[in-house]
Amino acid sequence: MKLKLISLLMVFSCLSVSMIYAQTAIPIPDTLSGNSIILNMHKDSVQFFTGKKTNSLAFNQYKYLGPTLILNNGQNVSITVNNQINDTTNVHWHGLHVASKNDGGPHTMIMNGSSWNPQFQILDKASTFWYHPHFHGKTAEQAIKGAAGLIIVRDSIESTLALPKRYGLDDFPIIVQSVQLDSNNQLMPKGMEDSTLLVNGIRANYGNSAYLNVPSQIVRLRLLNAAGERTFNFGFTNNYSFKIIGSDGGLLNAPIQTTRIRISPGERYEILIDLSSLNGQSLYLMSYASELPMGVQGGPTMPMPPGSPPMNSPLNGVNFNILKLNVGSQTNNPITTIPTSLVQLQPIPTSQAVRTRTIEMTAINQMSMDGPFYFNGKLFDMDSINYIIPIDDTEIWEIKNSTMVAHPFHIHDVQFNLLERDGNMPPTFERGRKDVVLIKSNETIKFITKFETFTDTVVPYVYHCHILMHEDDGMMGQFLVVPKNFAGVNNNLELTKPLVIYPNPSNEYFILDMPQNEAFDLRIFDMNGKLVKALNSETNKKIIISDLKTSNYVIFVKTNKGLYSSKLLIAH
Repeated sequence: MKLKLISLLMVFSCLSVSMIYAQTAIPIPDTLSGNSIILNMHKDSVQFFTGKKTNSLAFNQYKYLGPTLILNNGQNVSITVNNQINDTTNVHWHGLHVASKNDGGPHTMIMNGSSWNPQFQILDKASTFWYHPHFHGKTAEQAIKGAAGLIIVRDSIESTLALPKRYGLDDFPIIVQSVQLDSNNQLMPKGMEDSTLLVNGIRANYGNSAYLNVPSQIVRLRLLNAAGERTFNFGFTNNYSFKIIGSDGGLLNAPIQTTRIRISPGERYEILIDLSSLNGQSLYLMSYASELPMGVQGGPTMPMPPGSPPMNSPLNGVNFNILKLNVGSQTNNPITTIPTSLVQLQPIPTSQAVRTRTIEMTAINQMSMDGPFYFNGKLFDMDSINYIIPIDDTEIWEIKNSTMVAHPFHIHDVQFNLLERDGNMPPTFERGRKDVVLIKSNETIKFITKFETFTDTVVPYVYHCHILMHEDDGMMGQFLVVPKNFAGVNNNLELTKPLVIYPNPSNEYFILDMPQNEAFDLRIFDMNGKLVKALNSETNKKIIISDLKTSNYVIFVKTNKGLYSSKLLIAH
């Protein structure tokens, strides 16, 4: 089904003799649901400022961002992504628990003019997720240009709770970004002086105020920080209180009353705000950035040595408005009370962990604020597997940040339970299911997670910093989840040499140049990242390919000695 786009009425009011300020209602994206979904990623342009239009990327009918996907726990979904951007791309389903071949990580490529069609079952709990490109080296460029959208998952437990669930009426998606534009009004993927605020793709400062009309009742806001690097310290005018009900991967045990929620890039939180007594009034969603510590991007600008890149955004370390809420009449059947309990979370007992992995974040030098940054002294290598994890293992990951800047750490495939911040229990709102955690300078965190459901001995998942420029510059690693007792399990599996195959080009078969009795797993992908052939524990080096059409392919082979790859041209 589709819900019609909430009106884009523009209201102008003259605030001074010399300048007219605009107030613009934020759009509420249409929804797509059902078992078959089509996303057309295309090029477009947006008039963010007077003068030249800003080149953008978007999905379907939009000029910036895309529709909200509504999915249900347990359903099977087929999503077709059509690439119309005149560049290679992919799409990652951020936070969803899917097989690595469907995850949309760096190993998936959708060539220009081609399509990708992952099909999977929704295994996640009711929560807010999102989708965005993840093509290595271009994630920041493509996501900041607007190729992103929200995913809402529903489940049977949430359906029984008296929560706002009417999308666009009392349940609102709020996608917040801060971007930097150059003198030609073009977005800068590595701009560290980001000062233009966007809410659902609408400019929210520099002479423009974004607003949302909301009813005088309990309202649900799904907050996504989709910024490339900025952390927001969300709150409301005059410290108006609200309740946190959900984090990245699901609802919390009970609502948590507060006046602040710090959200770093990639994180999502769901909050409830009681507006019952404010009919006819308004208040602002704000960022109280003056309360952020130095080193968190969004907090005060850190003094840097001469010659360092400029980083002094006017938004740094100051409080500012983000979105005006105009409170009006109640809807029919309003939610007027907040439940005292939500779901029964069962954190993973630490006694179940079979190992602890330690990752240290470091920089090219001690004073670096712009990177490159490393995990355990290494930059991302597409051809190197950092960890191999047996299926159903429970692990504790300890991550130490030895850099001058805070990093939001994101892991694909799983949700985790945060155990510690510098040896102390995390705040209550961080004790739910999460896939992103902000790690401050010189801070050490621990989380526990279980790697379950999916295995693949060739296609990895990744973990990375969700500051997009850091990720693109190589602050990323990858891991395989493999069957129990899988041969060759080690923690530093690398591509030791290219795979030799012959004949190449081929039309009926090819032969692997490997020892005759050596067992291997094989995966063949087309140039859109689709898996077209898989063999496990094979010893026959003659691979039949007569069933594959004429095209270029990528081959991965895993043995107990290493991971190998080659390109193949099939020409019938």
